[in-house]
Amino acid sequence: MTIDEIRDNFALLEDWDDRYRYVIELGRTLEPMSEAEHSAANKVNGCASQVWLSRNVTTDGSGAPLLHYVGDSDAHIVRGLIAILLALYSDKPARQIIDTDALAVFAELGLGEHLTPQRSNGFRAMVERIRRDARALLADA
Repeated sequence: MTIDEIRDNFALLEDWDDRYRYVIELGRTLEPMSEAEHSAANKVNGCASQVWLSRNVTTDGSGAPLLHYVGDSDAHIVRGLIAILLALYSDKPARQIIDTDALAVFAELGLGEHLTPQRSNGFRAMVERIRRDARALLADA
């Protein structure tokens, strides 16, 4: 699912309960994460729930590096937030990740108004983790 498809689906859902259920449903579409990837190195600090993000560097057709992510959480709504982030960032070049404002997308979808401050802080922690990975990849290039 692309971020544009998620935006379009959010636009069709008028009430927050429907949007909340949709976010949970997005979480069910996440690529499975192996037990080995549920490691301390992949754990995202700053989240109230347990959250793991694992990255692999792949390449596009021209050999340019792309960051591919899988993620998981013990909370259904957080799994949905991970799905939104991965639609925005996974399989993208590092520069595009750095230049994409996930917090603006978060606000555009109305998530900031309807999630607890802990969930919002956790979302920011996940964004920062992905952006830190992108900055490190660019620094190594």
